[in-house]
Amino acid sequence: MRTAVAVALLAVLAGVLVAVFQARGSGAAGPITAHWVEETQCGQCHQAQVRDWRGSHHHRAMTEPTDQTVRGAFDGTGFVGETQSSVFFRRDGEFWIRTQERDGEPEEHQVAYTFGWEPLQQYLLETEGGRLQAYGVAWDTQTRSWFHLYDRPEVDERHPLHWRQPAQNANFICIECHTSGFQRGYDAAGDRFDSHWRALGVGCQSCHGPASRHLAWARAPAEAVPGHGFEVPLTDAARASEVDTCARCHSRRAPLGDGAHPGAALRDDYRVTGLSADLYEVDGTIRDEVFEYGAFVQSRMHAAGVVCSDCHNAHSGALRAPGNAVCTQCHNGTGEPVRPAIRGDGLRAGDYDSPAHHHHAAGSPGAQCQACHMPGKVYMGNDLRHDHGFTSPDPAQARALGHDDACLQCHAGEAEGPLIDAFRRWYPEHQPRDGGYARALFQARGGEAGAAGALFEQLARQDLPALRRAALLSELPAYPSARAGQAVRDGLADDAAAVREAAVPLVPALLPPGEVVAALQPLLTDPVRAVRMAAAWQGLQASGGSRHTPPPAWLAEYEAVQQGLLERADAHFNLANLYLLTGRQDRVEAALRDALRRDPAFFPATVLLAQWLEQYKGEADRARALLREQIARYPDEASLRHALGLSLVRHREHRAALVAFQAAHRLAPDNGDYAYVLAIALHDGGQPRRARQVLRQQLRAHPADRSLRLALLNLLGDRPDERRALLAELREQNPWDPVFSRQSGTGPHHDKNGEQGGGYE
Repeated sequence: MRTAVAVALLAVLAGVLVAVFQARGSGAAGPITAHWVEETQCGQCHQAQVRDWRGSHHHRAMTEPTDQTVRGAFDGTGFVGETQSSVFFRRDGEFWIRTQERDGEPEEHQVAYTFGWEPLQQYLLETEGGRLQAYGVAWDTQTRSWFHLYDRPEVDERHPLHWRQPAQNANFICIECHTSGFQRGYDAAGDRFDSHWRALGVGCQSCHGPASRHLAWARAPAEAVPGHGFEVPLTDAARASEVDTCARCHSRRAPLGDGAHPGAALRDDYRVTGLSADLYEVDGTIRDEVFEYGAFVQSRMHAAGVVCSDCHNAHSGALRAPGNAVCTQCHNGTGEPVRPAIRGDGLRAGDYDSPAHHHHAAGSPGAQCQACHMPGKVYMGNDLRHDHGFTSPDPAQARALGHDDACLQCHAGEAEGPLIDAFRRWYPEHQPRDGGYARALFQARGGEAGAAGALFEQLARQDLPALRRAALLSELPAYPSARAGQAVRDGLADDAAAVREAAVPLVPALLPPGEVVAALQPLLTDPVRAVRMAAAWQGLQASGGSRHTPPPAWLAEYEAVQQGLLERADAHFNLANLYLLTGRQDRVEAALRDALRRDPAFFPATVLLAQWLEQYKGEADRARALLREQIARYPDEASLRHALGLSLVRHREHRAALVAFQAAHRLAPDNGDYAYVLAIALHDGGQPRRARQVLRQQLRAHPADRSLRLALLNLLGDRPDERRALLAELREQNPWDPVFSRQSGTGPHHDKNGEQGGGYE
């Protein structure tokens, strides 16, 4: 049950913690003894590979600006956008950009580096403190024109997408994947970068690792040195490491330290995003910009042992064959995989490059394998990225589950009924090939009847990809029960690190309080760093923290992680949380102010600082002044209004608080917490009818939100029919819900935050 008016500080910390990690000295990787060498030596033996690489996107990923590398028209051409104007020109042989904000003075910046090659090229501008910022206006290499990546009225100089903001800082976010051997080199004391790299562009050692031992192997007698001398084996006998190697850049992830460690597990160096609703559709196809890894590791091809270089030349990046020929390497009349290590038990012999299969005119766009099995989405304005999940289209299911598929995308604007009918005629035996995964996830997220049972049925499968198991687990807090608790225990022991990491934050919500610490204990020494860090944070909260004893030893790694990422506001915020829970209150305020110096728009730090000033220092006026100052600067940020409302309630200014809660709900209508607190404020203010109306409206939009349902039950009073209907819906969703156990006297129930109580009697 949510707290009505006073939100405990620990709950805030748990709810808004931004988990960022660093991998320094990863135990999984072992000591790295090799060192980088000058890559011109590689071509002495590997001439064909170097020829393929030269001129590739990897080679040209980041370059010095020259007449040969700058593709944009720096000839005095101007571009006028919604909030700023730009002029691109030459001066003394150098490339310059004159930029002017809507209400500001013009500034001139010399182009420091080109970024990317096609279909667009961006330009990095060096600003104060060694920061290289990605300018928002880019060159379209296909239309040969300038365009703005984020040309919207709200993207002004305060917006996170503005080119000067931390979100556009290439030192942290971008350059690692555009250079070889990159080190951010951030100095926290001086708040400046001294970034450096071994070479511009993505070269040999970016993928294979430092080559000094390989050179020693090449020069030694054949029997003197075993293997090839690389920490990252990418030979035919060790293809398993290839996908993780490519994923270091071809995934949506956050770096866990200052540079990758060759040979380390992916999740020792990065925290990889899961299949969240904002990034992926319920069937696992791409929604936001997630690159290739997350989709690929869900695919049947990945399960069969296919790797990136089976389709792409690893050195040029080009497809291994033109058009459909890259697919018919395996999907052909023989049904034999192109490489013996690929399992072929799922292949069916057939002529897939024929109208009898794809039902489109030969040579037409619809006849291309990728059109149906790799539908694309455009990101960064003009960059079409193909989905690497290799799914089969299913327009009826896609429409039923609220998204598009390849058929619906290609035929957008046409009547859907005839399209679906045609698909059924062409493929009368077609069934969804995911074993019911997409439907189950849709049920769970939509609070449909049978949702809990569908989750448990899917989690019992043995063939479910790890990211999908993790996604299903993450839905369980809305469906608490003993079965859900056992699913979390199973997740903690899963072979896949992605599943263990996803299970960790569910422990406090779905296991009895007395089991939480014991359940987390084994994960504190997990072989994968990202899992250890998640367990450390949850373990700290479960142990309650202490103001009088030193932090436990297992938190040292977590703290070192944050200390290694001090250019980020979220790292300072995480440290403030850590200091608060480990008796170092003298450091809390400084850490929060450091966070806001790095990024004034990092709102969790503002909220926590206001709470700190009010509740720990007794400076309520300063706290509310801080919140109002930020509201004036960021009037559309709901979390600031909500925090102000809570502060006003604590000081019994209920009318003003209600105004703030209404504003927060208006700005973020999908946020269940804001709706809940608004409803309680309305109820306590003598407006029970409006309170119930807010909860009903919110529950209609989000029927899976159990806490809203229990809150509405609490406020219904003498409306037994509506109460029965709400309970009937809950039973249909989850017949194992502790609410029903409590009714029958078989045990207590806990809400999704792990708090006992929350009953409606």
